Amino acid sequence: MNALKKSVLQAKKTASVLALLSAEQKNAALRAMAASLDAASSKVLTANRLDVDAARKKGLAAPLLARLALDAAKLKNIAASVDAVAKLEDPVGRVLWERQRPNGLCIRKVSVSLGVILIIYESRPNVTADCMALCLKSGNAVILKGGSEALRTNQAMFEALVKGAVRSGIPKAAFQLVGSSGRAAVKELLSMEDVIDLVIPRGGEGLIREVAKISKIPVIKHYKGVCHVYVDKEADLAKAERIVVNAKTQNPAVCNALECLLVDESVAKKFLPSLGLALAKKKVEIRADEKARPLLSGAKKASEKDWGAEFLDLILAVRVVKGLDGAIAHIEKYGSRHSDAIVTENKKNAELFTNTVDSSAVFVNASTRFNDGGEFGMGAEMGISTDKLHARGPMGLEELTSYKYVVLGDGQIRA
Repeated sequence: MNALKKSVLQAKKTASVLALLSAEQKNAALRAMAASLDAASSKVLTANRLDVDAARKKGLAAPLLARLALDAAKLKNIAASVDAVAKLEDPVGRVLWERQRPNGLCIRKVSVSLGVILIIYESRPNVTADCMALCLKSGNAVILKGGSEALRTNQAMFEALVKGAVRSGIPKAAFQLVGSSGRAAVKELLSMEDVIDLVIPRGGEGLIREVAKISKIPVIKHYKGVCHVYVDKEADLAKAERIVVNAKTQNPAVCNALECLLVDESVAKKFLPSLGLALAKKKVEIRADEKARPLLSGAKKASEKDWGAEFLDLILAVRVVKGLDGAIAHIEKYGSRHSDAIVTENKKNAELFTNTVDSSAVFVNASTRFNDGGEFGMGAEMGISTDKLHARGPMGLEELTSYKYVVLGDGQIRA
């Protein structure tokens, strides 16, 4: 048996132990993990600087570099997110519903841990901490397969977090960080359907499609975040400008950032020139259609491929559409079912948009950047799913559980 298989089997053995941990035990461990990560700040940041320098020399794309880089404030927030999970309700052992049958049977639907979860991710070291915290709180063992570009950072964070967990009585084997790189290790992991219960890939579209293609284990996925904001003819335009600028520029390298702006033709002349100036101050490159381009100073001509693009950068596609129907048709054709928003003061238009647009989160008068587990009050998240089975939207603690039926009787037999 090779080392990779052995480590996964060790995690599997701890799953039954984790599933029976009390909320108090898990919360104490999470607080210890957060404190341990804080204490290791200098070591983690040193490791991260080495990773960032190496990645820059290799020519890693700017959006990925932005995701990879840590500073003291970011690391403090990561530790705080681990601590925040301790404050959330325990998702395991909840009675989801209960029914008393005429024959006297009591049937309960009870939430349970999934078992062993494999996370395959790129660039983002915060995933290491978020996933370890969420898996522990939901009673799951976790296998972490990070990208080679963050190897040192992930290792330093992992060691600090495990130290805190073990100090609180959590089995060390419940957390496994796969150090081997390359496709062979990933392919082997994705063939372990008898040991691993769920795979969650976090990264670019290429990674996610490759995982979904070869995995023998169920996969929770989102391929890309082509997020839209539609400015309706009855929008508050000052409100719309704030939302668009925030959704595009607050953090352009993430999946819930705005990629395409749709503007009703009746307000385009009034709205777009001012918006263009605001975006120019943020150094946003605009790629616009024939109707929008004359209204946006310095805008480039949009091509067909720009409408379905996930730029993950300070680039925005802009299109003028014929009303709400035009916006919905565009999103249906080019969207990725991730995050889409309408800005309007018309309640009927807002309701039609939210009822028609089939995305994991649909917003009214708010930035798409809020499609996030922390912003939804879930604490940290495992990622955002655009699937419809088993989970959709931010994957928090509840989405890391399944359920079973517990049937209580007193000698009943079926006639």
